[in-house]
Amino acid sequence: MDTLGLGKIGFSIGVSHSYLEDARELESLGYSALWLPGGQIDRLDRLADLVHATESVKVVPGIVPVDRYSAPATAQLYSELESSGRFVLGLGGPQAARPLAGLSAYLDELDVPSDRVILAALGPKKLEMARRRAAGAVALLVTPEYTEAARALLGPDRTLVIDQFVVLENDPGRARAIAREPLSFLATVDGYRQNFLRMGFTSDDVDQLSDKLVDAVVAWGTVEDIAERVDAHLRAGADHVVLAPLGSPTVAAGRALSGLVMRPK
Repeated sequence: MDTLGLGKIGFSIGVSHSYLEDARELESLGYSALWLPGGQIDRLDRLADLVHATESVKVVPGIVPVDRYSAPATAQLYSELESSGRFVLGLGGPQAARPLAGLSAYLDELDVPSDRVILAALGPKKLEMARRRAAGAVALLVTPEYTEAARALLGPDRTLVIDQFVVLENDPGRARAIAREPLSFLATVDGYRQNFLRMGFTSDDVDQLSDKLVDAVVAWGTVEDIAERVDAHLRAGADHVVLAPLGSPTVAAGRALSGLVMRPK
């Protein structure tokens, strides 16, 4: 259930000299939410800038890293943007020992309504926390089979978002090479590695970034190929899919993929 009003298809937008102009164009193309990746959030007011630069689209950080920005600072940002009705707070981390305890303590301190918060979650314990303490969960680098299992753990009344890397490239070698650029780092992050193993990939798959792994978690090929993956996640129980383009300029990819916004679901 999309309790956050995110719509079906969102788009991930990176910070650049033109990112506010890019946001306005992506909004005009019909994307219902714009997501700013956590690694791009060098200052929290980037999110305020996106809200003020747009008119109707939801704006979501994917995610605010809780070990970088304090709960009071994050709550202040939410307070400033709450009246827009278009800001949803995405949180994740910390990348530290006992991450569940750290995230729980952060939520205890955070003065933001839980029904306006979404948590980055992969493993069952994080998904359970998202069910109990937030409006839902967002997951990256997962398969439609994972989506089905995550929906069962979250239950029907929480929002499930899938952040989907996409590569608009038909050549398998080139597409996989583009996909492996971010995966070469992310596969070394313990949470992603453990989730790959939970999804049935072998240690060799993860260490070598096998074609099997790349093809399963990154959608590449034609627009129709990518649409099929998006639809698979939606059929499996996702409420909202974020298109995160790799190897293409943001707006060019947004234009090429904009037809997915109007597809019947």
